Formats: sequence, structure tokens, C-alpha cells
Amino acid sequence: MNDPLETGSYHYELPQELIATHPCIPREHARLLVYERSTGRITHSRFDALETFLPPEVGLIFNDTKVIKARLFGTKASGGAIELLINRPMDAYLTNVYIKGRVRVGSRLIFSGELHAEVTRLLDDGSREVRFVTCKAEPLRFEALLGIIERIGHIPLPPYIQRADEAPDAVDYQSVFAKHEGAVAAPTASLHFGDRQFEAITARRAHAFLTLHVGSGTFKPVTCKRITDHPMHSEHFCISPQAQALIDSSRPLLAIGTTATRSIEYYVRTQATSGEANLFLHPLNPPQRVNHLLTNFHLPESTLMMLVASFVGIEAMHALYAEAIAERYRFYSYGDAMLIL
Repeated sequence: MNDPLETGSYHYELPQELIATHPCIPREHARLLVYERSTGRITHSRFDALETFLPPEVGLIFNDTKVIKARLFGTKASGGAIELLINRPMDAYLTNVYIKGRVRVGSRLIFSGELHAEVTRLLDDGSREVRFVTCKAEPLRFEALLGIIERIGHIPLPPYIQRADEAPDAVDYQSVFAKHEGAVAAPTASLHFGDRQFEAITARRAHAFLTLHVGSGTFKPVTCKRITDHPMHSEHFCISPQAQALIDSSRPLLAIGTTATRSIEYYVRTQATSGEANLFLHPLNPPQRVNHLLTNFHLPESTLMMLVASFVGIEAMHALYAEAIAERYRFYSYGDAMLIL
């Protein structure tokens, strides 16, 4: 038996060729593994059949965050190439980032004729705090920064994809209902919806949107032996009035993705409709409100796997992942989907 508090209990071996490096085209032709908890039944289907499996009264909650072109390539003013990944804004003018390349407080970074940055702080977790400025050293608000990086930045594909972003990724690594800019990773369960399927399902089903800006911490591995010692990352969220009403209703809920799940469950526990969410769901801290989950297949020993185990238990989780591997499902951000009922 696996100990649900031991990080090693969430390990599994994945053949390299099952890591999806490009999306399924069209999106809704991705495969769908459906797991019914009440019976233990597993059904193999396709994503465009999703609605046929949904309970009649279920309400859907989507995360409408939009991925920004958060990867920047530049040089230090003193010489030497650097790569910067925006993580999240700290306030209107300061941004938390990760930098490949040695920098120190005061280092000036050059990305283009219109965008420079100054390193203001080195943080213990390996991230850096920077102030983005113009070439004339005029501070840039985060809103102004978004317009510039849309022109010169790159889509921040997850590290396991192991390739540079390509032109189609600007569309493929974005949900069809993405609206509010701020994420540096996509809410991947959402990527399977094509325009027509999304319009059809939302026309027939109660639904609402919330926003959680996915940060790079979503890829951070759990390195502690006990999962409860892991410092869970926080991400900015906002629950819309429509989502709040749906959550507060008695209707059963399907969360479209782990990010929607964490936002809903954070609201249920705190009644906060905006702020920083750092909720860690795992088998000893299961969901209180979300009834069903749509998700992808996640990295070993990640908090996302632990969230899946909070719905189904650790043994069932391993059985589902073993089934997906045996059936040659595609894994991770551009991979296939699983519906937990």
C-alpha cells in the first residue's frame, strides 16, 4: 500500500514517447479516459464525446486565464546571454521572474530597443525580482509590459516539451475562451475544447468562469519526503459573481481543470473571491465542493497528481495512470484528458 503522505508514493515511470510535444489537431479529437468512481468503470472515448458522459444537472466552471508570452531572451548590459521567464507581478512595477544566467542586484538586462529590466532582489527560492523599464530607464507598469512582450516574447512551453515555441503554439497553447492575461502556463484541460464544442456545451449547460493565473510553480516538483512539508506556490485568482453563485448553489460541479478546482475549493474554505490562492489538495485534504474533475495526465510526484489522488485515492490514481500508459495515451500539457465522475 502506498502512503498518501510520502512523496515517493506518487512516482510512476512514463515512456518518453508518450510525452506529447504537439497538440492533437483538431483539439477535440484528443482521447478521453472516463472513470466512474461509484462503479470503478473505465471507458475509453474521445473528447468530442465529453457531454455524453456528464450528469444531467452538472454545472461547469472554466478558468478563463490567458497565457502571456512570458519567455524573453536578451543580454546583460555587462555582456552575456540570459533567458528570463516571467512568473507573476508583485505589484504594478515589480515582477517575480526566473533567470537563466548569472545576475546580481543592480544587473541591467536588455531585451530590445524598447524593453530593459533592472534586477532589484535575489530571492531564496531561486526566483528574482525585477523592474521592467524603457531604454530611458522609465518604469513600466505591468499592463504596459504585456503589450511589449506580446510583440517580442515567446510562448512559455513547459520544459518537458523540449523544443522552442513555434508560431502555432501562440494559438494551440491557449484555450478558445482565454480572456484575462496573466498566466505563464495554460490550464491544460481547457485546451481540448474547440470553438464549436465549447459553444454547444455552454449553450446547454449551467456554467461560469473564474480566473486563476497559472504560475510556473505549477511545474515545481515536490522535493520533500513528506508532501505536507512542501511549500505550496500561490497564484492570483478572481471568482466572478456568476461563478460564486454557481458554487454557492446546490448544483453538482464539474471543474474544468486543476486550477479551477483549487480556486473553487479555496473560495469554499475562505469565502475570498480574489487574492492569492495556495491551497494544496491531496488525499488527506480532499475537495469539499467540486464533484467531478476534467484534467490531463500529470508529472510524477507533482502537486497535480496529488490533487487527482484527492478525488480518487492513491491506489485508484495509480491504476488509472497504468491504464492510460498501457493504452498509449498522450501525457502532459498537450496530451489527452481524463474525466473523473
